[in-house]
Parts: sequence; structure tokens; C-alpha cells
Amino acid sequence: MINRLTIKENILFKNLTLEFDEKLVVFTGSSGSGKSVLMENILTLFGYKDSQSQSIEASLTTPLELEEFGLENEDENIFKLSRQKNNRYFLNGSQMSKKNILSISKQCINYLNLREFSEFESSNLLNLLDSIILKTNPKYKTTLEDFKTIYKEFIKAQQELKEIEESQKKIEDLKEFAKFEIEKIESINPKVDEYDTLIKQKKELSRKEKIEESLENANIIFDIESKVTTALSQLEVESDFFTESINSLNIIFEEAKERLSDLEDLDIESLLNRLEDLSSLKNRFGSIEESLIYLQTKKDELLKYENISHEKQELQNKIKELELSITKLSNTFTKHRKIALDTLNKDINHYTTILFLDKILFKLSDTTLHSQGSDEITLTLGSTTLLKVSSGELNRIRLSFIATASRYIQKSGVLILDEIDANLSGKESMSVAKVLQELSKNYQIFAISHQPQLSSFADEHFLVYKQDNQAYVKKLSYDERVTELSRMISGEKITDEARNFAKKMLEENR
Repeated sequence: MINRLTIKENILFKNLTLEFDEKLVVFTGSSGSGKSVLMENILTLFGYKDSQSQSIEASLTTPLELEEFGLENEDENIFKLSRQKNNRYFLNGSQMSKKNILSISKQCINYLNLREFSEFESSNLLNLLDSIILKTNPKYKTTLEDFKTIYKEFIKAQQELKEIEESQKKIEDLKEFAKFEIEKIESINPKVDEYDTLIKQKKELSRKEKIEESLENANIIFDIESKVTTALSQLEVESDFFTESINSLNIIFEEAKERLSDLEDLDIESLLNRLEDLSSLKNRFGSIEESLIYLQTKKDELLKYENISHEKQELQNKIKELELSITKLSNTFTKHRKIALDTLNKDINHYTTILFLDKILFKLSDTTLHSQGSDEITLTLGSTTLLKVSSGELNRIRLSFIATASRYIQKSGVLILDEIDANLSGKESMSVAKVLQELSKNYQIFAISHQPQLSSFADEHFLVYKQDNQAYVKKLSYDERVTELSRMISGEKITDEARNFAKKMLEENR
């Protein structure tokens, strides 16, 4: 429900604030007074239209689903439009795109002057049929939920099968490539830390002669070992430290000689070739470890390719089982929906009769399995099609659908009607007013009207008028309503008969 509306710096409305307490809100006034501009501003705020106002704001108490937009639902959700060079939209202080504002608004704001056919789509009609069934058979909800779960699994399995079938088209190429990669790495047969060991050996080979020469020259220290020991003794200094050092040095030299001896058996050409092979892996993968991980990945892929036929068969069997399950549930849907279809036909035509429209007939037929079963609903409207009906007829047809749906689907929100009773006869206008009065139990309704019938049913009646080229909106008292209804009945020159008739209408429609 919209509690409050503020419009600032519009071409007609300088500074307007309206508060609403009731459900059926009607705006009347002379032609050109600004009623359509007022409605245009409301629709602009919710993303349906564009206006030139500098600022529009409204508070809405209807709960909204805002999680996917990164917002939290408030007790009062504040919609705001601020115009600079372009319109900027805000919800609860957060700036949003017009597209998202419209998407959120459609959760609760239903604008009936668009040539909108979504109510008549098979998916929406099936939802309505299911709601009719649930009204008398709550266990049907379990059937719907089971179908939804299995159908989701069915679609997932179909997608996996599709991916496998697409892979199979190039499976041989993929297998050959995986084999090639595996053979290439396995032919090198790299070992962790091998590269570092070979680099060290290469460095030692390159310095072998110099190391041998240095060791030969350094051996002189062992020839003078006894002389050093004698000198330390004469100095009365313990020689243990020197002896230990000489022993350690001897061990180091011996180990070095052994390594040099081992290098004698190395094939330098083979070492360089091995390093080149390992370097190629390091350059490609970053390290020997990464090349071994890649090798295992390709082995796993090859195993998968070789097992793909088995996986495909398993998926095909799974899909058949799932299809049997959802077909069984779908048949249950059809059985219940055929019964509910009579109720839908009866209820919708209750309203089309009231609204002086041709009879609507719904037909249930089989179609390809989809997310709601294998049913499809089509409708016919007398001898014509929905595409050929006038805007006035279309709005009354949509009104019939909304009224029917409100019997079975707990909905609330706002209906915005722009002259829904325009060009209607008195009895047709009265029929629209009665349906709207019934709908106002669930919806807040904003309507522009030029007819006294709908205006007399209003819970809140506002007069839109002009003064000094500025538009104003005034909530009417009982006596003011009598005057306004009288004007709508007899014109600017109000007669006693018109005033008496206006009072009678107000009394009857309270």
C-alpha cells in the first residue's frame, strides 16, 4: 500500500504531498486538470513511464523481495526519483537502475493500461489452475514440490548428457592429444630435485680441473702438520684444536676427491641433453613438480575419455527413469487440472458476465514436457482474439483475471488504472466499479475516472483542479463529493436532480 506521495517541481504540480488511508482511491476532475500528469508521476516513480518532475517520492508498506538486489525489506520501503540531467532512482536510500526499479515494482504495482498479455500466458494460467486445486486439496502441494525437484534433476542430467555428446564429437582428438602429452613427459621421466642435482654436477664439471689443482696445492698443509704441532708444543699451547681442524680438512678434501672421481664416469653430453629435456619442462610448466601434476591430470582425462561411453549409458538410463517419474506426476497434474478447469471457466465468466464481455473459454491440451508438466492452456474470447480487442475491453478482461486470481492466490499490492471506465455506458461503468470494490479488499487501487459510478464507490475521493496554471489535489469531504459527482452527472451547471442522484449513489455504495 502507498501511504504517502510527494511530487516537487513538476510543470503542473509545484509542491504536492498526498497521504492515503484507504484501499479504493479515485481521482476526478475536469479534462486537462492534471489527472493524467499525476498518474504519470506515480508510474514514473515505479519505472513504468518518464516525467519531468525534479523529485518524486512515495512510501510503500507492501513487502518486497529485495535480497537479489542487495537490499533489506523495510516496514516502509521508500521509492524516490531525483532529476538532474537524467532521472536517478533510489530505493531505501540506495541508487538503482530504472530496469531494477521496474523489476521490483512489478512485484506489487500492477498497471492495467499497458497492452500486457502476461496474465494470459499458459504458465500463469497453469499457476492459477494449481492454486484452484490447492484450495481444496492441500496435499497437491507435495506433488508440485516432488515434480519440481525431479524435473530440476532431469534438466541437469540432460545437460550433462549434452556435454558428453558434444565431447564425443571430438573425443578421438582429445584422446590422441592426452596420449601425446603423457608420452612426451613420461619419455623424459622427470624426478623431483633431479634438475638441481644435475646443475650442481654441471658446475662441478666445469670447475673440475681448477678444483683438482687447488687440492693438489693445498696438500702441502699436511706435509707441515708435524712442524706446526712441534711449534705449538714448544709454546706450551694445546694442539688439539689444530689436530681437529686438520682432520676435518682431510675429510673435506677426501670427499671432494671422491666426487671428482665420480665425475670421471659422467658423460657430459648425456648430462647436457638431460638438462635440456628437464629445462623444456620447467619452461613450459614452471617447475618439474608442475609437470608431474599435469602428467597426472592428462592420465585422469584419458581415463575419463575411455570411460565416457559407460558414463553416457548411465546418464541415459537415469534420464529415462527421471522422465518416467515426472511423466507420472505430470499425468497427475493433468487429471486434477481438468477438474479445476471447470472452476476456472465458471469463475472467469462470472466476471466477464458482470463486465459485459464475451464469454472466455479455456482449453487444456498436451504439449512437450516442461517445468509445469505436459499441459498447455489456450483461451478463446467469443469470436475474436485478444490481439484484436480494444484497450477498454482488454483492461476489463485483465480485471476479470485479477479478480479470479484473488480468490485463490493471496496477493496484495497496488492496481493503477488510467480511465478504465472511459467510453463505457452507465451499466458497464457500474460493473467495473463493483469488481474494483471487491478487489479493493486485497489491493489498494488508484483510478482516474470521468464516470460517477466508479467515483461513488471510492473509499477516498480526490479532486484534481487547476488554478493560475498550477494543478492542485484536494481530498473531498462528503458534501464536496456530492458536488463533484453532480458535476460529473449533469456538467458544470449542476441541477437539483443531479445532486439528489449523487447523494443516492453515495448512500447506496457506502
